[in-house]
Amino acid sequence: MFSGLIREIAKVKKIQNNILCLQSTYKPEIGDSIAVNGACLTVIKITKNGFEVELSKHTQQYIAIENYQNLVHIEPALLANSRLDGHFVQGHIDGIGLIKTISPNYNQTDFIIQANKEILNLIIPQGSITIDGISLTVSDISAQNFKVTVIPYTFQHTLFHTYVSGRRVNIETDILVRSIAHLLKKRDKTSNSHSWDEINSILLSY
Repeated sequence: MFSGLIREIAKVKKIQNNILCLQSTYKPEIGDSIAVNGACLTVIKITKNGFEVELSKHTQQYIAIENYQNLVHIEPALLANSRLDGHFVQGHIDGIGLIKTISPNYNQTDFIIQANKEILNLIIPQGSITIDGISLTVSDISAQNFKVTVIPYTFQHTLFHTYVSGRRVNIETDILVRSIAHLLKKRDKTSNSHSWDEINSILLSY
């Protein structure tokens, strides 16, 4: 489990034979879980100036693999006594989004991200979402896109300041929304009568 707050921006030394070699000041232990651009991976080797993780073929199919070069976001798994300043993140990528526009807006930057219907159905206004491992709040949703607003600190201290339109990003939706949506589907397979207003009211009770 993660929080969506990155520990460090690591450098990719190489990716070869499904092994991702990272240069990092963070020193994990073998077997530790590390979120790399939001995807939960397992440390398999400690190196002199970093560590290595393995990317399964399944994982590679569900992430924006072209972004696992140069620099990446990393976050170690939460400890039992860790503060939760973001939101609960599993490190399981739901799908890939496409940045359509990036718009500076006073003291913030708005990102419009295109996603498929399955992902959009799991997003609620003012709900949480994880983009490339970063915990953000959804500020708006349309038929094909959603908008997140990035504050200056996050913009400058993550890779967001390097992003351009047309870049693909890893998306993980909120675990609470996913869980409730799954339970409602199981309870009522013959009807889609449950609105997101109902789901939102359930979430507010947590």
